Amino acid sequence: MDALSAPPTDQVDEIHPDDVHITAAQMKEFGIEVKVAAAATLSLEIQLPGEIVANADQLVHIVPSVPGIVSEVKKRIGDQVTAGEVLATLDSRELAAAKSKFLASTARVGLAQATLVREQNLWDKKIGSEQDFLEARTAFEEASIALRDSKQALHALGLSETDVQALPDEPDTELTRFEMRAPLAGEIIERHLVRGEMLKEDSQAFVVANLDTVWVNLAVYQKYLPSVRIGQTVRVFPGNGVKEQEGNISYLSPILEEQTRTATARVVLENDGGQLRPGLFVTAVILTGELAVSVAIPKSAITEIEGKKHIFIKSDHGFAPRAIRTGRSDGVLVEITEGLSADEAYASEGVFSLKSELQKEDFGSGHGHAH
Repeated sequence: MDALSAPPTDQVDEIHPDDVHITAAQMKEFGIEVKVAAAATLSLEIQLPGEIVANADQLVHIVPSVPGIVSEVKKRIGDQVTAGEVLATLDSRELAAAKSKFLASTARVGLAQATLVREQNLWDKKIGSEQDFLEARTAFEEASIALRDSKQALHALGLSETDVQALPDEPDTELTRFEMRAPLAGEIIERHLVRGEMLKEDSQAFVVANLDTVWVNLAVYQKYLPSVRIGQTVRVFPGNGVKEQEGNISYLSPILEEQTRTATARVVLENDGGQLRPGLFVTAVILTGELAVSVAIPKSAITEIEGKKHIFIKSDHGFAPRAIRTGRSDGVLVEITEGLSADEAYASEGVFSLKSELQKEDFGSGHGHAH
């Protein structure tokens, strides 16, 4: 199915001049079907191995952002989660310090603003000095900058704007509590923490993947690279009872993998029902083009007799075997370059039964041609 087969070098000859005599009833019994040879268009294909992997655009590694001790783990591998759902909680002194700094900065801004308003009034009434007014304004601006910095630090640790606004009303006992949340909806595919464990801020705690779509990474060998392009249609066969899927190449790596000397072609597939599981190996067929040929027949019409490819031609009394030469194939149809002309009738199905009958007749006649 993958590479285009080259024509064999065997000579075409007629080694079985006698017909295989068969009745209409036998044809029906043996499932023999007759077709007329004609021109056809072959679908040129390349067959490649591949592997299903998680869609990296829908996969996230979750780290705590702050060091702390795990106080509770709410999710396990395989659990479905929604965006924003709490996965685990930590007790973090660093988080408590960052929250306290923000609260202190908020208080300082309030005091500095009140002082500025008072000095502004005194200055307007020509009671206070300009020096006091300018110092109050500078103190307010510095306090505002410190508040903004402390607020941004909390955002960097993963707190939302709502979380930050709620801090003044938060009990002191909650200052150390850090909640690790899922940034997207998906499934927990990895978990690397247990209760009581000390985590650093860069520790990989969870991996969450949205598996509504998956990637199929195909290994493209060097000899096929000239025929593979972005946008080509690909049929993916997962096997194990999972139905065939169809997609298009969305990415082709610009460099070859050093050890295997292959490039990676990627297909994105919808994963309805979750049957396309990351880690599964698949077979994929890339449609690389089409080829018009003068005569093509189904693979099922071709058999081998005495080491050469044959078909059975319809005759007045049955079927006569005839040696042929083949050309290209798309896995379903085979080009016939010699031995069959357009408009000739041939057996397209039931060839095995015809070959068996031929062997019986040869054995009975003592010819002994077929094996």
